Amino acid sequence: MVKLIALYKHPEDKAAFDEHYFNTHMPITSKIPGLQKSVVTKVVGSPMGGEGKYYLMCEMFYDSHDALKEAMKTDEARASGKDLMKFAGELVTLMIGEEVAE
Repeated sequence: MVKLIALYKHPEDKAAFDEHYFNTHMPITSKIPGLQKSVVTKVVGSPMGGEGKYYLMCEMFYDSHDALKEAMKTDEARASGKDLMKFAGELVTLMIGEEVAE
């Protein structure tokens, strides 16, 4: 599995962020062809104490790098990206990862 991972820093207005993220952004994102599943994690703290650097993490799973590349070419992915930049462009860090079996 290949993951597109989005890490979000703490927004100024967490309630407004959550409202948009869960009720607008995720419904757009969930329509991306080839997306197998999404797992959203709300970060609740740091082992060092305090709230930590990040507020939210979303892992979006695809079958392969090729499946992810093809998905990113779709209108649905463009709509998701456009929405992301509009409401969280300064908060988000995106990365691609592979699960490693040991």
